[in-house]
Amino acid sequence: MTSEAMQAQSNLEEGAGPAAWLLTTDHKRVAWLYLVAITGFFFLGGAFAVLMRIELASPAGDLVSDDVYNRLFSLHGIIMVWFFLVPSIPATLGNFLLPLMIGARDLAFPRLNLASWYVFIFGSLFAMFAVLAGGVDTGWTFYTPLSSIYSDSYVSTAAFGVLIVGFSSIMTGINFIVTVHKLRAPGLTWFRLPIFVWTLYATALVMVLATPVLAASLILIVLERVFGLGIFDPDLGGDPLLFQHLFWFYSHPAVYIMILPGMGVVSEVIPCFARRPLFGYKAVALCSMAIAIFGFLVWGHHMFVSGQSAYAGVIFSFLSFIVAIPSAIKVFNWGLTLRKGEISFETPMLFALFFIALFTFGGLAGLFVASLAVDVHLHDTYFVIAHFHYIMVGGMVMAFMGGMHFWWPKMTGRMYSETAGRIAAAVSFVGFNLTFFPQYVLGFLGMPRRYHTYPPEFQFWHVLSSAGAVVLAIGYLMPLFYLTWSLFRGRRAPDNPWGATGLEWQTSSPPPPHNFAEMPVVTRPAYDYPMKGLGEKRTDPAAGVVL
Repeated sequence: MTSEAMQAQSNLEEGAGPAAWLLTTDHKRVAWLYLVAITGFFFLGGAFAVLMRIELASPAGDLVSDDVYNRLFSLHGIIMVWFFLVPSIPATLGNFLLPLMIGARDLAFPRLNLASWYVFIFGSLFAMFAVLAGGVDTGWTFYTPLSSIYSDSYVSTAAFGVLIVGFSSIMTGINFIVTVHKLRAPGLTWFRLPIFVWTLYATALVMVLATPVLAASLILIVLERVFGLGIFDPDLGGDPLLFQHLFWFYSHPAVYIMILPGMGVVSEVIPCFARRPLFGYKAVALCSMAIAIFGFLVWGHHMFVSGQSAYAGVIFSFLSFIVAIPSAIKVFNWGLTLRKGEISFETPMLFALFFIALFTFGGLAGLFVASLAVDVHLHDTYFVIAHFHYIMVGGMVMAFMGGMHFWWPKMTGRMYSETAGRIAAAVSFVGFNLTFFPQYVLGFLGMPRRYHTYPPEFQFWHVLSSAGAVVLAIGYLMPLFYLTWSLFRGRRAPDNPWGATGLEWQTSSPPPPHNFAEMPVVTRPAYDYPMKGLGEKRTDPAAGVVL
């Protein structure tokens, strides 16, 4: 069905003015509200990272004091993890696309969806107050006893902000779970769902089950700081390691809140630009659920050198290797999807391929720190920083960029400059590796993290990393400019510019307020691209969907 046939205005034209946006219950507009908010946090957190890299270009640490440096890396981590990475894909692309992908008119609870954005903004105000008032010096992990006893920074304010944002995640997770269960179009069985929907569903389960543990942990910190309760203070009968268990029981599953939706994006992009069905669809779908489940069983690998039981260390090490298997299956299946495909290298495809490269490399590095003996040397070094960023930034941000470029024509009805997009993808990939690969070397050589001074023999690698950060910043800034430009000057996008097969491509670009004029009926599996050499190539991108 074409946009002309639908004869409906787009959701972007439905109502103008601040009230029409701030009081909307349209899932697509709520996604835009989230997108604007997290983009601001992304560049704010990135600015703190740039200041850190400038400081680390010199061994003497002569730009800022040690206390200011502690606050820089703490605010960088808190803002990037809690206010960008966790909500990034679910709250933006997930909000926009989930109802479209399953043939629904909106999410199950539209008002709850809008409320989740207001809760997110309310929590962010506490974080912004902590930034403006002087910052936090505990790191993004809020480890006790520093956070509960010794720190004189704005720990309670920042922790309360993260606590409130956690409720936003829970609200989004509940909405996604109910929507997937109750609002699927006729014929859209579980094993006809797009993989992006599977990953959003798995992510939502983790949000709902794990986030309350984080909330409890942060409440306990605030109670100990304000009322002097002996929860983590050993002088009062508390246990400082208890906080690490509680924190990582949430925060390792939170890694999959960040990365699972990125895997879903890649699973949409690869078949489209390879013109082949996703290899091993059921395996990829079930591996998404397996990752969510196993993610709850490996929190102890963050505590190998904390003094926990050696037997517990062996078990957590074994489970950490096991959790890599579902991720590896996905990577192999993406590779086999590409095999003999009619591959085209549009911007979304480049971001997806770069995701696979960086995620695979970062994941292999994770096997090193999952090994008990090796982790003793690598723990709390730059090796861990590099591993984390290869997964979370190299992986998740690449997937986020790929998804934004893939669905941008659908979201806005406009096309961006393909040349600019390809250049931005290449610059980001080069800049990222130049920034973070030297940190693997630094960590292996023994450079501890969170130090703003270091021996001169490490300067070469730090200067290389700082130079890479400049290149990476350019790569991230470019899409901000050309995507914004495309909103006003980009050429009109057809309803299905990529020839993709999902339901979201069967409505107008941008979609009307209620998505579909008629309820779609699904008769074919997801990714119904023709196999090369097996009959004539299907030219109708709407095959398998009856409107």
